[in-house]
This record gives sequence, C-alpha cells and structure tokens, in this order.
Amino acid sequence: MYSKFEDNFKEQGFIKPTLIQERVYEPLKEGKSVLGLAPTGSGKTLAYLLPLFERIDKAQGVQLVIVAPSQELATQITEVARQWAKLVDLTVLSLIGGANVKRQIEKLKKAPEVVIGTPGRMLELAENKKLKLHNAKAFVFDEADDLLTEQTLVACRSLLSHAPGIVQLAFFSATKSEMFDQLHQWFGTEVALFDVRADDQTQGEVEHFLVETPVRKRIETLRKLSNLEGFSALVFFKKVTEIENAADKLKYLGAKVAVLEGQQRQVEREKALRQLRKGEISLLLTTDVAARGLDIEGLPAVINYDLPKDSNTYIHRVGRTGRMGASGIVINLGNEHDLRNFRQLIHSEDYELHFGTVYRGALLRTEELPDDVRESQPTKQRVESTTPRKKKKAVPPVVVEKKKHKKRKRDQLNKGKHHKKENQ
Repeated sequence: MYSKFEDNFKEQGFIKPTLIQERVYEPLKEGKSVLGLAPTGSGKTLAYLLPLFERIDKAQGVQLVIVAPSQELATQITEVARQWAKLVDLTVLSLIGGANVKRQIEKLKKAPEVVIGTPGRMLELAENKKLKLHNAKAFVFDEADDLLTEQTLVACRSLLSHAPGIVQLAFFSATKSEMFDQLHQWFGTEVALFDVRADDQTQGEVEHFLVETPVRKRIETLRKLSNLEGFSALVFFKKVTEIENAADKLKYLGAKVAVLEGQQRQVEREKALRQLRKGEISLLLTTDVAARGLDIEGLPAVINYDLPKDSNTYIHRVGRTGRMGASGIVINLGNEHDLRNFRQLIHSEDYELHFGTVYRGALLRTEELPDDVRESQPTKQRVESTTPRKKKKAVPPVVVEKKKHKKRKRDQLNKGKHHKKENQ
C-alpha cells in the first residue's frame, strides 16, 4: 500500500494509514466508484489522492478532477495535493472563483494532470472549452453532502457531462445525506459504500461546554475567551453582517481577531487563515460555508456564537478541533432557552455536554468552581452539574381551582365599575 509514497508518508509523521485510507485504497486504485464516510480529521484527502495519483499518466492532460464546495477547502486540498504530486511528477492546478480567470486559462494551456476547484468556476471554464475533460479518468466530490444540494448539484452534474461517458466517481463526507441513497439515480453508476464513522479512532478528546450567556454579553464572553493563555478558535456565526459588527466591537475591546467569509478577496482569506495558524490572532470569525472542511492543525477550540441549525452542522463545526488525535474544546453560547433547545437538537449524537464559565483566566466546568462562585451561577447550571434533574412537583388541583374562583369573583365585582367609568 502507498508503494510510491511510502518514504514521504513516514517523513510526514504518519505511522500507519487511517481506517478510511485502508478501506478505500484498493477500490480506488482499481477504478471503482466509492462513497467514503469518515469523521472530520480522519485523513479523507489522502484517502483519495494517493490511490488516484497512481492511476494518472504523465502528460496526458486533465485526468483527475476534484470538486470542493468552498474556495478555502479547494485551496487547502491543492496545497496537500502538490506536496504528494511532485513525488510522481504530476502537475496540480487550482481553479477557484475569486482568482484571476485569465491566469487560470494560461496555466490550463500547460496541460496539468490534476485540477482542483469549485464547481462554478470549473463549469465556466469547461463550457468555454478552456478546461478540457475528454481524458478525465476520475472525479472526486469532497464534502459531498454539501456539494450535492439543490444549489450545486446541477453544476456538478453539468461539469461531469463534459467528461467521457464512463468515469470513476468518488464521494467523501463526514456525515450521511439522503442524497447518497440516490447516487445511482443522479450519476448513473453503482457506488460502493465505505462507512468507518463508528470504528474510526482518529478523533482526539474533545470537551463540549455550554456557556449560558445573554445576547448582549456574548461579545464580552468572546473577549474573555480570547484572553485565555494559548487560546485560539474558529467562531461560527449565522450571518456575515453579524460577523462584521462583532469584529468591530472585539477590535475596539483589544481582542486580536480576523474575519473569514465568502465576499472577501482570496488574498484576504488566505491572510486570515495564516494569522490563525501562526497564532497572530486568537479568534477567526466565520460562517459554515466559509469554514467547511478547513484543516487547521492543532486548533484548540471552536466557538458557536450562533448555535447550529441541525446536528450535521454541529458535527462539521466541531470537527475543526480535536483532529488526528489532538485534544480540543467546543464552546456553545446561548441563553437558557437556546441551550435547552440545542441539547434536544443534538441529543441523538451522544455528546457529553458540560455547563461552564470563564473564571480567573480559565474555562471551568461549573462543578469545578469554588462553592461561593458556584452558588452565584444560574440555578439550572448548579443543579445539573451536581445531581440528576428532578421533576417539578405538580400544583395541587384544589389550589388551582381556588385561584381561578377568586379571579372570576374579582372580575365580576369589577365589571360594573368599568361600565360606570365609561358612561361618565
């Protein structure tokens, strides 16, 4: 396995292939179409790159097409692909929106063997006959659950129509989508499923916190977190407008922050990611779309400023930390109502959630706080941190009836008074 890449595999610090890499290697190398499901951070990129590189012939034009849902993810895959492609003398070209299209066209004239990009830009180039796919052997759809939605499914299928009638397909994702049950219907080929999510052991220990915070105090909570020693995090928001507002306030408070969102120029996005990786900033404010599939080595934390809309979104967000055996933390901000709904939302995912707070320069579970400080925490946090939840005692029916009776009697007595006032 990985005969052509064995030496570099060891130099990169890999001891052995991950489970998803082991399972899909032979099928991909043999030209079979696959659907690979594995946790975030489990090495899915190398799982498809290395066996497919072994199928490519030098100087035969574009043979491998890798499609990603975001510019950031496409750029990240390109960086990894180039490291390994040079070992087998292959050329890799990035084709993403936001970059100079004329420059991309010039580089396509040099006939790269591998192209990696976003569906919109690659389809544009293919329809203009600048990206020629008649020699394509394989298509990879990374973060396929996101790519195969109404917005991008049409573009992906249209791009595929420019390739030969029979082509190898590979779909990879961290979560299951209903669309995966319809792959044969939409793409006309049988796809073998390799699901290692339940057996994969690459995920490190990740602690999940619930920090009860009213909306008006969330910026201050972010500021406190940003000042924790050695702390840095991706902070997820629902709307770009909220990101800009939060960034301005945090900068005013002295926090080191940057923004990562889709409307920025590619140079600005690359700078923001570089600052986070180098520790020059402590908070990178982003959205689900912009951060999808990002691999930031050793990222200490993920913060949900806005709680996710569903469990799949939560899985993708928290997958940015605790990758490849490293530890991490996830901090969920919200008021009591928000957190209660959130716990119900992800109940089936079996995450262990702890109430926590920032105290004296550290993020602590509520039960770890000194007794006098713990007593000042919301009652719900104190109870759930120490004892199982108790059911509230029902109000005796007789008391309820008395209250209703008194209210009716009072209303009847006051009825005449209101009429008098109106007549006067």
